[in-house]
Amino acid sequence: MTIACQRHRFDIPEDLAWFNCAYMGPLMHEVMEAGMRGVRIKGHPWRIKPPDFFADPDRARAGFARLVNAEPQDIAIVPAASYGMSIAARNLPLEAGRNIVLLADQFPSNVYPWHEAARRAGAEVVAVEVAPGDDLSAAVVDAIDERTAIAALPHCRWTDGALIDLEAVAAKIRKTKAALALDLSQSAGALPVDMARIAPDFAVSACYKWLLGPYSFAFLYVRADRQSGEPLEYGWGARKGARDFARLVDYQDEFAPGAKRFDMGESANFHLVPMAIAALERILEWGVEEIAETLAKRSARIVERADTLGFQSLAQDRRAGHFLGLRCPPGTDPLFLSKALARENVHVGVRGDCLRITGHLYNNQADEDRLLAALEKALFGSRGR
Repeated sequence: MTIACQRHRFDIPEDLAWFNCAYMGPLMHEVMEAGMRGVRIKGHPWRIKPPDFFADPDRARAGFARLVNAEPQDIAIVPAASYGMSIAARNLPLEAGRNIVLLADQFPSNVYPWHEAARRAGAEVVAVEVAPGDDLSAAVVDAIDERTAIAALPHCRWTDGALIDLEAVAAKIRKTKAALALDLSQSAGALPVDMARIAPDFAVSACYKWLLGPYSFAFLYVRADRQSGEPLEYGWGARKGARDFARLVDYQDEFAPGAKRFDMGESANFHLVPMAIAALERILEWGVEEIAETLAKRSARIVERADTLGFQSLAQDRRAGHFLGLRCPPGTDPLFLSKALARENVHVGVRGDCLRITGHLYNNQADEDRLLAALEKALFGSRGR
């Protein structure tokens, strides 16, 4: 079932087409208001009671857990994907002679921690690369073998939306007894993902893209058997008994149960947490499967029209439906095109040799028409016509 346009929930001018959600999702009115309420509450600290440090973070955990079919106790609150991947790199075993499987051109936050881990252990990094249009999932599965200790992957590639079959990868991971760490920042909220079926060791998602939430806020899934690992921080809120403020000086070696030991400090952030909750609640109301279907249909319409202008994209069964990378006609500079589109108030991304077209439920037919008209104008202009 598709979802009607939700532009009325966003503060987007009618003459502006925002097709760059993969860069940053806009905030809904209700999400901005939740943040402003939190700021006003912080302005009156006498209104904040000890239970308030825990109630909203627990609501946020529960919302994200529902989104990815996990349990609330499996979810930690962290500030960024890089933080979550650093936790994973700290806790997943790695020995000399083993390897870590990544994608070539993977987002840096899911690259740098693994290069550092490999350097420290004397391990190797294997970067999987395929020609445009080839089966990326098959190549990843083939790259995972008995030497693989860890596969650290996205759900879809951030440059062009190339899709990875996480269930096929997970099956190979189980067969080889390797570990799996996922960056879901470009998929969670717009593409169904099932932690119960995939069972990665760790999976993180930033909140400011497809989760339509605040910056500097992210969720980290930690599988139950990894929840006794080593956190990056040793704050008070992650300890057993932390809810009793009067006895915080009774220092505790024992952590709170579940994934909370991996929480960032000040995870009760009184304006970011309510924003994340408001965004999650709306996404859950819409339904991730319904969002995915709606966005996939829009992408298919754009592909059909862009094809007549000479643009190429991955086949529909090899890319995420919400995520479209258009490869430009020969001799055309994608950066030039993006700047030309911006002059027409049409905003897209450029990653590698692709124009990255990533809209959401706030886009309407007028946006689609404006995008294609601007592409045609820019393309013909770039060819001197």
